[in-house]
Amino acid sequence: MSQSTPRQTLRRLTVIVAIQWMGATLGLPLLPLFLEHRDGTPTIIGLIMATFFVAGVATQFAFGHLADKFGRRRLLVGSLVTYGLASMTYLLPVSAPWLALTRAFQGASAGALEVISLSAVASLFPESERGRAVSQIFAAQLFGIAIGPVAGVVASVNDLGWAFFVTGLVSLGAAVVAARTNLGDRSYDPSPLPKLQWNSQLVGSLFAASASGLAIGVYEACWSLLLHAHHASTLQIRLSWTMFCIPWVFLSRTGGWIADHLNRRTTALFGLLNGAAFLATYPHIHNNVVMLFLGSAESLGAALSSPSIASMLSQGATSRELSRRQGLYATSTTASLALAAMASGFLFTVNTALPFTLAAVVSALLAVSTIFWWRGVHGRIGVTPHTPPTPPAP
Repeated sequence: MSQSTPRQTLRRLTVIVAIQWMGATLGLPLLPLFLEHRDGTPTIIGLIMATFFVAGVATQFAFGHLADKFGRRRLLVGSLVTYGLASMTYLLPVSAPWLALTRAFQGASAGALEVISLSAVASLFPESERGRAVSQIFAAQLFGIAIGPVAGVVASVNDLGWAFFVTGLVSLGAAVVAARTNLGDRSYDPSPLPKLQWNSQLVGSLFAASASGLAIGVYEACWSLLLHAHHASTLQIRLSWTMFCIPWVFLSRTGGWIADHLNRRTTALFGLLNGAAFLATYPHIHNNVVMLFLGSAESLGAALSSPSIASMLSQGATSRELSRRQGLYATSTTASLALAAMASGFLFTVNTALPFTLAAVVSALLAVSTIFWWRGVHGRIGVTPHTPPTPPAP
């Protein structure tokens, strides 16, 4: 294994994460049509698309446990190889239901990559620098999401299998790089895992994760439908995703600095409430150009607060529980995302504003609950709560 420095590891991880998310979103605009050409009914297509998230929910904590036990590097290489091989199966002449297995392997591998990359950064960097380091991983994710759908425009429905095949090759190349990268742990530690610290700090982070997941789930299911109902063009729908991601990419370092220098609890709460407020507002805006710029404005708050939320999750944790904590966080996010996505479709048919409003209210309540859960946690690194002076000994 290459004895890479933490900074070198961070650079490699940002490239790997960006490539993986670019590949994951490359064919999303056309994937339902691709599945339809493979004899997929609307019901089957919906199930296949949901399989990606269900696989993440089912495996992310387990992968976190395995990473803490056997080492992150081995699991990262395995997840990249699995993702690459699964992506290549889109070229196989099989009907749509068989591709549910492909989406399941892709979802599980993507979930493992998220858990491992964030826990590795938390292990390699001290708490005073962790916000800035984590922010670069988030920026890589959003960069991939912003570029993937746009790059996918050059591929037709018939060429989509080859686009995924190329993505698979790139993922296998990333696995070679990951095999030579120091991820902050040994390849195997035979000593027993320390017990996971179930404390109010971890519980508060899981509530924050659920608040974020609810909003994302509504956007996954209903955002394009809402814009279409407001007579948006296909270009405007594509641009809305890109315009949300771009400010996040450019402001991620600022968000990391805020997490390392200001009060993380306050910043995290601001970001969660900011997201809930925008979520409730969108259905009542009928100007599509204004919607595009509102998405960018929402992205500003998310970019400035997400590193603080991630830093709260890992603050004070031991190195060999970081992956399990990250696995729980990812599971909470993905589970609430999946539930919101499933319910939002039906609620949207009742009233176009209903899923946005309901999710905003629940998300805001979950966000406010962090005030209780995090009340005893240090919001600023290096600042301890005030304690009365000890009286002098007689």
